[in-house]
Amino acid sequence: MNDRETGFCNRTDDGECLAPPDRVIRDLVIEQRRLAITGPDGATTTVDGLPTNGAPVGTPLGPWIQGARGCVDITALNPPPSPGEVFRYFQTLPLPQLPTRQQPPGNALVGLPVVFYTDGPTTQTFTLDIRGFTVDIAATASSFTWHTGDGTDLTSTTPGAPYPRHTISHDYAGGSWTASLTTTWSASFSVDGGLELPVPGTTTTEGLPVTFTVLQARPVLTNPYD
Repeated sequence: MNDRETGFCNRTDDGECLAPPDRVIRDLVIEQRRLAITGPDGATTTVDGLPTNGAPVGTPLGPWIQGARGCVDITALNPPPSPGEVFRYFQTLPLPQLPTRQQPPGNALVGLPVVFYTDGPTTQTFTLDIRGFTVDIAATASSFTWHTGDGTDLTSTTPGAPYPRHTISHDYAGGSWTASLTTTWSASFSVDGGLELPVPGTTTTEGLPVTFTVLQARPVLTNPYD
């Protein structure tokens, strides 16, 4: 794949740079400058004898010289994605919008707590290509906030459960209410199957809201013999 004579690489018939999975190849115009090097007599010089005026070894000298355009293997110049870079990708992932479930379904009664929970997926895995690196991201729902609709927020580290194993419930006054769920997601990642690291930040998704009516039950005396 690499042309060891020119430093360039082959192209497809469409002009795109060819690259094996473990290399990063880019279409670039190469520019270079002379560097001061140590000559045979110990003094600084350049490969073509440009005066260095005593510049230290390694000093760039003279103008930039434009070379040919080609497909260049820049793998050595392409560091693995940083945690911050992975976080930016993490924020764009299509994470689940977990639904809000409530019991009793439909209308509720004043004095009878409404139970909230979600039954959507709380883990998701994604495999991304970031600058030629294979990045695996494992996302986990780490926090759940139910907005009850009457000004109260209920936050939990678990997705709740239906009655009788419920952990999230709320008492309502009579009326019509709309509740919704905000899910906070954390994640870990690995690059090319390497060490697993935490993603430095969280992101959120908003589930579809649910609307229900809380009714006031009124006792009525009746004659059982009628």
